Amino acid sequence: MRHAVVLICLLVSGCAQPPDGSLRVGLATPPVTLDPRYATDATSWRLCRLIFQAPVDFDARFAAVPALMDWTQPDATHWRFALRGSPRFHDGTPLTAADVVATYRAVLDPARASPHRGSLANVVAVDAVDPRTVEFALGRPDPSFPGLLVIGVLPASDAAGERAGHPTGSGPFAVVSVAPKAVMLVRRADGQQVAFEVIENETTRALKLTRGELDLVPGGFAPEVAHWLARRPGLSLTERDGTTFSYLGFNFAQGPTARAEIREAVSLAIDREAILAYVFRGQARPAAAILVPTHWAGAPALPAPLHDSDRARTLLARLGYSRERPLALTYKTSSDQFRLRLATVLQAQLAEVGIALAVQSFDWGTFYADIKSGRFELYGLSWVGLQLPDVFRYAFHSTAVPPVGANRGRYANARVDALIDRAEAASDLSTRAALYREIQAELAGDFAYAPLWYEQQVFVRGPRLVGYHTDASGNFDALADVQAVRESTRR
Repeated sequence: MRHAVVLICLLVSGCAQPPDGSLRVGLATPPVTLDPRYATDATSWRLCRLIFQAPVDFDARFAAVPALMDWTQPDATHWRFALRGSPRFHDGTPLTAADVVATYRAVLDPARASPHRGSLANVVAVDAVDPRTVEFALGRPDPSFPGLLVIGVLPASDAAGERAGHPTGSGPFAVVSVAPKAVMLVRRADGQQVAFEVIENETTRALKLTRGELDLVPGGFAPEVAHWLARRPGLSLTERDGTTFSYLGFNFAQGPTARAEIREAVSLAIDREAILAYVFRGQARPAAAILVPTHWAGAPALPAPLHDSDRARTLLARLGYSRERPLALTYKTSSDQFRLRLATVLQAQLAEVGIALAVQSFDWGTFYADIKSGRFELYGLSWVGLQLPDVFRYAFHSTAVPPVGANRGRYANARVDALIDRAEAASDLSTRAALYREIQAELAGDFAYAPLWYEQQVFVRGPRLVGYHTDASGNFDALADVQAVRESTRR
């Protein structure tokens, strides 16, 4: 009851300022939404994991494991999921099969335009067998289907609406308040408050850490700034190998990048090793494809992208371009200072081969809206937290153009479409893995994107935060267990 009273008081107060004792987390970018049916950016997805429970999660080896629900498979095209324990939403109402059905039917409803609908295109029906059991009927067998059910469950009353306004979940944290630059959550287990403050300026985030005004900043620092912070009294830096895949995206529907020779020239012009050595300072490693090589569907034999300025110049010369008569391209990125620095490095490297790159930077919301709408020639982004190879349908199938999926460049390749369909229809994982490796080779040969690197997961924490860690995807899950040590206790 004490925790319920705390929550009510916080809701009444509106949380204009973080209450004393709250943990303070600094974010470089704001969440676009706290509705898991629409969350696609990294910040939104990580916060949704704290607020909502999904039927399924993944272990460190990218294998699907039960979370909210266990599963069985009555036959090749039917899967049954049963609730574990007696879950309840934050308002105290029981979470039932009806809520799971309503959430996933909403994702599948074309009128709602969920970006996750394409990943679940194989689902032909979702029904409640009883108050605790849900059955998914598929159009074709899919041995890895459980791994697709990672969208958090909303109450049926919220799922029936257009979108959840003030989200009610069943995860370890409840929402107290949401503002454009701040999200306040409260931990259900003990009433610990966590304030997420959006501080887009890197210097401001760093100074707030040194002054004790933030307890944690998960990423968003240039490598030299992160290491400088690690030398400040009371602060510590943690790094681990990550799965965050950074890439350059191209527009295939219009403009110069619709030509394969232009895309190849751009990729060849990039000296990735120099960027990793001198800009990232070891906080990233080379990437040849979206999935890390250790993933069961990864492509470890795929060669790293080449850096060959001479060949890039030759390709451009055939099209009439040179350093004296450069090809003009526009590159869109966010206003983050480190991303802007990377953009200027790319700008200099591409200039060497005869490409004049005009850099345009925007606040995160404007930038992300432009990318989803296809308003770009070239852009830089990262895929965060990839677990299943459903990303290939989601990002590259010709039917996955936003808002249905994330084929933002309007890429269309009939062979890739057919390979994706065959991979998803394969009855065993070894055949499926081989087909996904073939897809990755086809994408590389087509320069469907320019692979850059896998970025490390890095966070800087202050002295009050005890027990925080992160996974390869950079999720915030460990906030469910960390403790805030008061000043007097540390003394």
